[in-house]
Amino acid sequence: MPMKMEIDLDEEVGFYEQTIFSQVSEEADNLENADVPETSAHEAEHVEPVGLDEKFSISDVYINEKEAYEAYRSYGYNLAFSVRKDHHSYWPNFRNLKSKDFVCSKASFKKLPDLNIQRKYRRSDTRTGCPAMVRFTVDEAGYWKVKKFIENHNHDLPRPEDRHLLRSCRNMCDEKASVLKAMTDAGIRTIDAFSFLADEVGGVENIGFTMRDAYNFIQKIKRAKIELGDTNTLIELFKERQLNDNMFSWDVQKDEFDRLLNFFWVDVIGKIDYDCFGDVVIFDTSYRLNKYNLVCAPFVGVNNHWQNILLVVAFLSEETIESFTWVFTTFVRMMGEKQPITIYTDQDQAMARAIEVALPHSRHRLCQWHIRKKAPSKVSCYNTNNKVKGLFNKCLSRCDSEEEFENAWAELIIQGNLQDHVWLKDLYRIRNKWSTAFNKDYFSMDILSTHTVRTT
Repeated sequence: MPMKMEIDLDEEVGFYEQTIFSQVSEEADNLENADVPETSAHEAEHVEPVGLDEKFSISDVYINEKEAYEAYRSYGYNLAFSVRKDHHSYWPNFRNLKSKDFVCSKASFKKLPDLNIQRKYRRSDTRTGCPAMVRFTVDEAGYWKVKKFIENHNHDLPRPEDRHLLRSCRNMCDEKASVLKAMTDAGIRTIDAFSFLADEVGGVENIGFTMRDAYNFIQKIKRAKIELGDTNTLIELFKERQLNDNMFSWDVQKDEFDRLLNFFWVDVIGKIDYDCFGDVVIFDTSYRLNKYNLVCAPFVGVNNHWQNILLVVAFLSEETIESFTWVFTTFVRMMGEKQPITIYTDQDQAMARAIEVALPHSRHRLCQWHIRKKAPSKVSCYNTNNKVKGLFNKCLSRCDSEEEFENAWAELIIQGNLQDHVWLKDLYRIRNKWSTAFNKDYFSMDILSTHTVRTT
């Protein structure tokens, strides 16, 4: 925790601002008419900005607001706290800025919300009234100087390894934004595009923005693309279909600007099939629309002839927890509050979180095809050590009990010397979702992949 430090470099400006301003103007006029050495004038025109890697200094002078803010923001980054802009004041002519405060993001407190106003979500207040701040004054020449500086915080600071998550330190440069947009336009998922950019710079802590920032950036582009005419046509089509089919159900989700985000529909055949064959459902998000890059997310079942049947179709503008939760909640509501016994998906964390919320009584299973596909690139000895490959495949679907799985997994780790393998540790943590040994007690039709189903 930094040592407490409070500095006031100038006297506080009182109620006689007009008088002081007049004095400052008079002194400025005198300085303007005085003989100033050429070296002093030259130095005043070339005040060097403080670099992002240098420590914040109360004696430094900055040539504009951007440099002053960047200096304090860099200081906040080094100490692992986020910075935001706060109060500012003007000289009596209301033209020239007199002072401006930059504060810790936890400074002050938010106004108490009006409990009479119904809100879908209420964000928790994380502010603590932190006193840490810096106040800059702006002189007649436009230079920014430190007037007041308080260093101490009244809250714990994040760990240094987490400081890349601070809001004031996150920024998506034009180059990375262009690459991110190009990759998603080519059909690559946002999470995969983000992972590619992170690998290019040596990790997520060096990329300059978070995965949430990437999703927000892509979502903003998508929202701008969906034309109002297409949205109205879609809704009119749903209404017309519902007039001809009383069991036809549909729903759309819009954002705060009344723009279309996600939509969902199910017809009478889908409802009947789900009532008969809805114990096991496959949720697939492998396909996208070309025009709006929307994710096509069908719910697929299997009938008594081992044939795939289409139950429901949804289209999503983003693959986030909120979107998936809306889809699964709408699915259950449209299907008479009946939840499937087992639902198969790919290995997506946002999808898993949404299933926990919207389908608490369903067993969530992961597609083994996706896991097998990742194994060669994640585990290097998978391709060279046949015993490791055989044990891995055995853990997937050829263990008859949990005890047999644990023994096979332990031997796999020893054979491949994989005790510290991160991907395998994460996979083992969710073993109940992909290994058949942990799912003998739930009806699943012995399905192993979301892409293929057994046929006669």
